[in-house]
Amino acid sequence: MHRNRGSFGRNCTETMSCRWGTELWDQFDNLEKHTHWGIEFVERYTKFVKERSEIEISYAKQIRNLSKKYQPKKNSREEDEYKYTSCRAFLMTLNELNDYAGQHEVIAENLTTHIICELTRYIQELKAERKSHFHDGRRAQQHIENSWKQLESSKRRFERDCKEADRAQQYFDKIDADINVTKADVEKARQQAQLKHQVAEDSKNEYLTYLQKFNKEQNEHYYSLIPHIFQKIQEMEEKRIEKVGESMKTYAEVNRKVLPIVSKCLDGMTNAAASIEPTMVSSLQVVESFKSGFEPPGDVEVEDYSLSMRRTVSESSYLNSRGEGKPSRSNSRGKLWPFKRNKLMSLLASPRQPPPPPPTSPSPGAVPNGPQSPQQPKEPLSHRLNEFMTSKHKMQCLRSLTRGGSGPEDCSHLPPEQRRKKLQAKINDINKELQKEVDQRDALTKMKDVYVKNPHMGDPNSVDPRLEEIGQDIDKLELDSRKYEVKDHSTEHHLKSRSTDFDDDFDDEDPLPTIGTCKSLYPFEGQNEGTISMAEGELLYVIEEDKGDGWTRVRRNEDEEGYVPTSYIKVFFDTNAKGAMTYI
Repeated sequence: MHRNRGSFGRNCTETMSCRWGTELWDQFDNLEKHTHWGIEFVERYTKFVKERSEIEISYAKQIRNLSKKYQPKKNSREEDEYKYTSCRAFLMTLNELNDYAGQHEVIAENLTTHIICELTRYIQELKAERKSHFHDGRRAQQHIENSWKQLESSKRRFERDCKEADRAQQYFDKIDADINVTKADVEKARQQAQLKHQVAEDSKNEYLTYLQKFNKEQNEHYYSLIPHIFQKIQEMEEKRIEKVGESMKTYAEVNRKVLPIVSKCLDGMTNAAASIEPTMVSSLQVVESFKSGFEPPGDVEVEDYSLSMRRTVSESSYLNSRGEGKPSRSNSRGKLWPFKRNKLMSLLASPRQPPPPPPTSPSPGAVPNGPQSPQQPKEPLSHRLNEFMTSKHKMQCLRSLTRGGSGPEDCSHLPPEQRRKKLQAKINDINKELQKEVDQRDALTKMKDVYVKNPHMGDPNSVDPRLEEIGQDIDKLELDSRKYEVKDHSTEHHLKSRSTDFDDDFDDEDPLPTIGTCKSLYPFEGQNEGTISMAEGELLYVIEEDKGDGWTRVRRNEDEEGYVPTSYIKVFFDTNAKGAMTYI
């Protein structure tokens, strides 16, 4: 066990101290391929980070566009909606989402700065360093190969010279043994053999010299030069791996650094959701937004049409002579109109349709076929009342939309409560503008004082035109403010008195006094609610003159009164009338 443990430790030590120059002395080509792959890997990782950065930029852009798309548009209805807590929470979420997108832009920027740019520069340096190291290695390899070629050449020459010397020696021995050969030939063969031996000896010495040189250079090549070059390549490769590791660590840190801010953005979204008030606050906001200030209508009293059955014979005969026994359109003042008739009648009858035009001639022949009030189906009083409450404002709002969405300047198209709010908002805006103008006037006044005390700094008279212009603006703003304040006060007074007036509408009131008499010029059959029939030449009491809508309110007796077309009668006003209760 101890032996194995010691062997394992020795192997680890050998592994940790391994050097490419000694372990891979013969793997020059493979090292070249490996280092080339290492550079390609760094380039591939750089491309990955670059594509990730582009994704972050694109994602951030899409998030920002999404946030911008759902932001409330200025001067639009959406802006009013953001007074509700849920809408404000959504707006806060959109703002936090915009900051969240910004963090992804930070990720992309840091990836580009700390990784992409750094690795791009490092790859260029790495390529240059690798090229230099392998250039030195190839040069050393070429040198040892040339030395080996020289050694091989000297070796082959030495071998050839030895063979030639051996053949010359054999030829000399053969000549020397032949008795028939002259002494001169033997001497010549001996000299030739000696020459060949000398050449072989020189070739041997040259071979030994090259051999010694090659062994020295080879030893230096494989134990000094190549290890040194390979060591630099090894260090280069280790630095490359370390650089990739640092880049990967930076990649993680770039993402980790934005996590606290991203967490804050998410916390902001959570807080925005928690700020929503689903009950009391939202309900109050709805009330504030849509409260009209009107009081709801009271109960409608029974309209007893059976009263016509108990009319006197003279009344029935009179009615038959005029309207073929049609029931009266206005039976009991108190029962038919629970509201004040002079108010409600003008709202229900006259605005609903214009009065009929007068006949072309007052001839008696026109009586049967005389003009009639336009026919329209009978409607319950409650329905007419609801229309009074809503239709007027709907029509005016519709007209305001066709004009571009802006109502009258005095906001008269709005219910009293909403009108008061709008007027107050306008007053606040005017006061803000007024304060700006006042501050600007004060600043210009101080500037003028400085110019007066220090003429070299400027001409005091140059400030006067602007001061005059600001003064005019201030006067106009003050006038507008007072105008809207008067409207606001009148609206508040109307709201305060509305309830009392509305309740009074249900109380029984004294009959309206007569203000004159009238004579009908043409016959008229009152077929609509609030109108009264009349025969040609009939005398009636006038109790309310024409308000500009083409209808005049008249009375026949205590139980019969209503509206008739003003163009159908001739009115005789009594300037001294005090409202005496007399009937024709």
